[in-house]
Amino acid sequence: MKNSFILICSLFLTAGLSAGNFTKDTFKTSGGQLEITFVGHGTLMFTYAGKVIHIDPVSQFADYNEMPKADLILITHEHGDHLDATAIDAVKNENTEIVQTQTCAEKYKGTAVLKNGESGTFAGLKVEAVPAYNVKHERAPGQPFHPKGTGNGYIIYFGNKTVYVAADTENIPEMKTLKDIDIAFLPMNLPYTMTPEMVADAAKSFKPKVLYPYHFGNTDTNILLELLKDEKDVEVRVRNLN
Repeated sequence: MKNSFILICSLFLTAGLSAGNFTKDTFKTSGGQLEITFVGHGTLMFTYAGKVIHIDPVSQFADYNEMPKADLILITHEHGDHLDATAIDAVKNENTEIVQTQTCAEKYKGTAVLKNGESGTFAGLKVEAVPAYNVKHERAPGQPFHPKGTGNGYIIYFGNKTVYVAADTENIPEMKTLKDIDIAFLPMNLPYTMTPEMVADAAKSFKPKVLYPYHFGNTDTNILLELLKDEKDVEVRVRNLN
């Protein structure tokens, strides 16, 4: 695959925006069209086969009273920029399935819990929980920003397309064992997750067909583009997910 770099420049997203205001990409799958809505930071929305999947809905980045109701909500970890009870309550209905970590379940009750390495079928979709944690970046010596075992990345199966949402993590050994990932979201905000060099290292190891850096704050995405300019099997797409 020829490596192409697509940079979309748009205004910073703020609360009050509805689904129609966000940039979207679409992919063909064996089960129909997958539409990805780029909400902001670590927040995403997927629409597939008549279902709506929200990833880490947070009120700062959208008015969830105006967003499509969720068939499935996936929460990656307990930090306030990922777990927002107000947004969850606004976008769920009586049929919504919610999947999160054990630590999240201590703050938001009554949902399904997946631990690292576990999987299940939710809203008709297979979902796998994979590790997401820091090795290098710490709040203080011995206190990583995201300790091992508390956060989830998620692999979601949409027909013949596999989407990996890495959550807040570094280029950990478990990431490098992934196979057959079609679309990957890898975080790149410092000091909490990965440097561009770490993201490039991860991408070169498991080679997602399409890579979206996300949750990148003020990190210069051009550095990643330069690091991966010769990687023929990975298409890097930059969207407004800072």
